[in-house]
Amino acid sequence: MKKTRGTPAQEEFAAVCGQVWDVLIPARAGYLANVSPHYDEVFHDVAQRTEHTGSLGKTDIAALVVWKRLSAQTRWVTELMSLPDTHVRAVTERAVTAVRDTALTRGEAARAGRGIIWELPGFRTGDALASAILTAAAPQRMAVYDRRVQHALDTLGLTLTPTPGRYGRYLQLLDDLLHHGKAPSDGWTSRDIDTALYWTGRPAPVPSR
Repeated sequence: MKKTRGTPAQEEFAAVCGQVWDVLIPARAGYLANVSPHYDEVFHDVAQRTEHTGSLGKTDIAALVVWKRLSAQTRWVTELMSLPDTHVRAVTERAVTAVRDTALTRGEAARAGRGIIWELPGFRTGDALASAILTAAAPQRMAVYDRRVQHALDTLGLTLTPTPGRYGRYLQLLDDLLHHGKAPSDGWTSRDIDTALYWTGRPAPVPSR
């Protein structure tokens, strides 16, 4: 493939990517070595059901709440559970279609899906649970976002502000990282990067006395 000279900003980002991958590749290995291979079974079960149904219901969302270790004792949960499951599935079906639309870039698809899922209670602020739902809908395209991921991005010098549209920008950032990947990361997906970021952003271990 013929390479063209990029802008100074693009060249600077490409240089930073090399340093970022030096952190992400061993971090991914650390995640795989230390996290139980059974931990993500709930996520995979939801993803498999979504593959067949094309939508997520209240039961699927509840499972992802547990998987993300979020509190279910909040007002939005009551509001969500009070909605008919058919309504929840109608909204999530549109979001699933959006994030699977390969005519859109990864970032555009993420932004579209996030905009749709916003309609449901509990998804108007924050991206953690919304990102889990959208990733279950398209595990090869989307990625999970949470506080650990944000901490890792900040530590690595990658800018992701909390202004509206963050999830779309996050996926665009991961897409750019994949574009500038190193050989050991060949075949990685956005989900692989998010687990590496999650591991990178974990709290520092407390020194033993």
